[in-house]
Amino acid sequence: MVSKSAIALALCGVSAMSLAQKTVKAAPFTLDAVHLLPSPWLSAEKICTDYLSKLDPDRLLHNFRENAGLKPKADRYGGWESEGLAGHTLGHYLTAASQVYASTHRADIKKKIDYIVSELEECQKNRPDGYISAIPEGDKAWNEVRSGDIRASAFNLNGMWSPWYTNHKVLMGLIDAYKISGNKEALVVATKFADWMIELTRRFDDEKWQQMLVCEYGGINEALTELYAQTKKQKYLELAEKFWDKPVLDGLDQGIDSVAGKHSNTQIPKLIGLARIYEQTGNLKYLKDAKFFWYTMIKHHTYAIGGNSLDEYLGQPDQLSERLSDTTCETCNTYNMLKLTRHLFEWEPRAEYMDYYEQALINHILGSQDPSTGGVTYFMPLGNGNFRKYSSEFEDFTCCRGTGLENHTKYQDSIYFHKNESKLFVNLFIPSELTWYGQTVRQETKFPYDGTVTLTIVKGAPRAYELAIRWPKWAKETFPIRVNGVVVPTKGSPSSYLSINRTWKAGDKVQFQLPMEVGQASMPDNPSRLAFTFGPLVLAADMGPRSASKPELFPAIVSDEGPLVTGDPSDLEFVTQQGIQPPGMILRPFFKMADRRYSVYFDKLTATEWKARQQALEAEHLRIQDLNARTFDSIQIGDISSETKHKFRGQKLDRRESDERVYKSILADGYMEFEMKSQESRTMLLVVTYFGNERLRPDFSISVVGSKLKDEKLIGAPKNTYFDISYRIPLEFSEGNSSLKIQIAPTPGRSGPSIAAIRLVRMPG
Repeated sequence: MVSKSAIALALCGVSAMSLAQKTVKAAPFTLDAVHLLPSPWLSAEKICTDYLSKLDPDRLLHNFRENAGLKPKADRYGGWESEGLAGHTLGHYLTAASQVYASTHRADIKKKIDYIVSELEECQKNRPDGYISAIPEGDKAWNEVRSGDIRASAFNLNGMWSPWYTNHKVLMGLIDAYKISGNKEALVVATKFADWMIELTRRFDDEKWQQMLVCEYGGINEALTELYAQTKKQKYLELAEKFWDKPVLDGLDQGIDSVAGKHSNTQIPKLIGLARIYEQTGNLKYLKDAKFFWYTMIKHHTYAIGGNSLDEYLGQPDQLSERLSDTTCETCNTYNMLKLTRHLFEWEPRAEYMDYYEQALINHILGSQDPSTGGVTYFMPLGNGNFRKYSSEFEDFTCCRGTGLENHTKYQDSIYFHKNESKLFVNLFIPSELTWYGQTVRQETKFPYDGTVTLTIVKGAPRAYELAIRWPKWAKETFPIRVNGVVVPTKGSPSSYLSINRTWKAGDKVQFQLPMEVGQASMPDNPSRLAFTFGPLVLAADMGPRSASKPELFPAIVSDEGPLVTGDPSDLEFVTQQGIQPPGMILRPFFKMADRRYSVYFDKLTATEWKARQQALEAEHLRIQDLNARTFDSIQIGDISSETKHKFRGQKLDRRESDERVYKSILADGYMEFEMKSQESRTMLLVVTYFGNERLRPDFSISVVGSKLKDEKLIGAPKNTYFDISYRIPLEFSEGNSSLKIQIAPTPGRSGPSIAAIRLVRMPG
């Protein structure tokens, strides 16, 4: 069977192989060619490596052995490893450990990689089909899928939680164990696993494929294409191309933003897979789709720190200013956007790709690790007064814990790229040492604490090549480049490369000073809501330790007179001036706010608007004070004691948090029911605290003692914040009732509201 890409290229009279060879215009270096020097990046890598050393492979292998009919050797880990997404962490571990081994050649890390591969090989040998998985009840569900009985939703395939997502992580981990750490048996295990995937789907027609692909499938197309690249077996590429989710990918293929409103990290890996297919086939369709998606995400869905999404979902294009909370910027998303960016840079080495890469790497990824524990963030909060929540050592094995293992073990992978022996790209300003074609190049810098960078040819025979140094987008002024103390002529502009062609020899020094200054980054839909920057750094206002209470009044810009922010760049600490209220706040780099509450975005207000904001806060205090005085019963959703006291029960409830409060959303065909104390023979108010969940379009009814009180749709209600609505309970509902049974249920086929609290209160007056 010939792949679709091969057919398309044959019709053009061009072989797929010849085009594939032309896709790469700049190539990355292997991890062992670049070594980090002392810096925040090296510190983060060491912290992560130490954590990897603590993990027990037998605990990660628990479910794999159990599903293969073998006795587990240790208890499973917590978090998702004890739930339906079990197994994904092992795949990430293999990749991260392989990256560490490539950089350090640590024997203890290699021993763990080899042990895991041997254990997975044993699991395969104990089964007849090559399947390896930690997914609970997987065999029964996969047999249903194989027969064509496919029941899929966004994250559920026949009762399995995003199983292709987990298959992707495990398969890619095996391939990386082979490709990066040199374990040959890993490739054998990987091919048998992929052969099982081929057999599973071989009878699917297009309709069955599309039914299955409703469920998140991660980047399984990337892993299968990488397996093709390593084996040159066409069947793996053919399977990879079948993972084409039409509703999303057809739209992108037509130049439509078909990801708006969708789960962000479900989409990004699909495009990484298409990028990898392009590199193996030369099919320009996949190049076009990957580039369009990248520009769509970067230009229309990305915050100042380089991350995207709110509560894992994308909003409408350029609508970011009202989408700020403690659930912004899922870290997995940025991990994947950086992977996609590297592919695009390989095809077309443009500085704008590395401008974004730097923005996201230094603000989001470096900031996603707790330097004291090695924990990582799931979300990177951007709401006012928020703080970061980090994973625990052995319980929080979420998707972002897995990608976090990889993030902090490969910081050197994009500092330099090259074009054969003829050109060396210096993309990132990170202390490091590169060995390439016999020469050793050392980069010394204290960036971002200092813009001075020195590149030294440490050793090696003289060689002629072009040295291309990125002129960052944020550096507005030109900067001279000196070679051995003499300024050399260069041409360029911000977001380009400054090139020097010469024969380079040992002892040559290249020196330059990157001009860093305070700037502003405004929201696309609200220029009056902005963040402060310093060079590539996003700055955040320090709102106190994360253990402190959340502030109620947040800083705002009330005057443009004089500098708004001043300070000493050498210690990256800045102070707000009189134009910002309240003045005297300390601003520090966002990535350094690990244990602090902070605010990133500031509103520009007139003096009158600032006063009105203060008055509104005072009025809200009075409203809550009055409400508390009239409340005679209340339920706090998510508080077990409060729910139990009120005989709370429900079905199809989705529990989430935002701004340090819990809310539960009533999904289609679900309900929420509870009992509250009544004041007999009195007219009362039912006050419901809703969360404006933009992903739901609530259509529901509220019933009291079996009678409908209100049909509600929340049309025009606030988004992504909490708000109260009061409902009058007539006298006849409470007549003779010391308690009221209240039910909230969606209209059939629709979703219900997101609720944080419920009160019964006396009427005012």
